[in-house]
Amino acid sequence: MSMIQTGTIDLDSTHPVATTGGDTSTFTHVTFPTPFPAGSHVIVIPFVQTFNGPETPGLRIADVTPQGFRIRINEVLAGAVKSDGTHARETIGWLAATV
Repeated sequence: MSMIQTGTIDLDSTHPVATTGGDTSTFTHVTFPTPFPAGSHVIVIPFVQTFNGPETPGLRIADVTPQGFRIRINEVLAGAVKSDGTHARETIGWLAATV
């Protein structure tokens, strides 16, 4: 039996672009309203709901568990131009489901 949960979170970024895999020190932890059953394989799909900053706000997801996940805004790089990483507050909608 599959389960689905949804939610929103307001995020901004005051940190440089994250480029080191596994370093989640600048991520925000999100706890699911109801934990998924132990042993569940959970996926998280995030969507930017607002348009508050001039640069494109990429999203990174990490450490997905049945209890929650980590997320951060990580501005998209434009060609050879690297973003400074800072970004205005945006509302992020997310959908989490078991597969």
